[in-house]
Amino acid sequence: MNPNQYTIEPIGLIRTPFVDKFGIPRQPSLAPHAIGTLKLVAPFNHADCVRGLDGFSHLWLSFIFHETLGRWSPTVRPPRLGGNEKVGVFASRSPFRPNSLGLSLVRLLDIDTKNGVTLRFSGVDLVDQTPIVDIKPYIPFIECQNDAQGGFVSGAPTTLNVEFSPSAQSQLAHLPASDSSTLRALICEVLAQDPRPAYASDPYRSYGIKLYHYEIQWRCDGQTALVLSLEPR
Repeated sequence: MNPNQYTIEPIGLIRTPFVDKFGIPRQPSLAPHAIGTLKLVAPFNHADCVRGLDGFSHLWLSFIFHETLGRWSPTVRPPRLGGNEKVGVFASRSPFRPNSLGLSLVRLLDIDTKNGVTLRFSGVDLVDQTPIVDIKPYIPFIECQNDAQGGFVSGAPTTLNVEFSPSAQSQLAHLPASDSSTLRALICEVLAQDPRPAYASDPYRSYGIKLYHYEIQWRCDGQTALVLSLEPR
């Protein structure tokens, strides 16, 4: 075996609300109602593999940017810099990376070992069916550094107000109560982060985001995201 070549085998594919890349929060934990479910595959689906994991509140997920495999550039244009200024790929969290590897910090909600191993997380920022290659516990006293510097990411981004049109409110009201409240919260969390491209400025242009099996139509005037409709796909 060539010591400079490695094979990474996924331990499972995570299921998330995000059917495609548009609308996914740019960092984890920004949308707490974004729930991910990971069913481990053999031979990693033995209860012994997660023994003791329930003592940790947060986990690191190592994953593959499978939709951008083989596509990378030495420089990228981070959204936090308006999409105009370039930084080196290693000074960013761009998915266009040499080895297409990503890292995401999520909250552990539940571990089910009754039939294999299934894990549930909140605050996920991954597209549906993303390959997960490793799980590691988050250890606060090591990984929470009070004197850390964030470079060009100086703090949380400015968020949008989110409102629902009468039509969208009516559509939500016709959903089962549990689905309606969860979907509404997720829509608010996702749109508050303003997923539009950095160059977007037309307040009359509508956008579509797919969450679970719904197509969400919305537009933005720069301060408020207005949900126009939500339809089953």
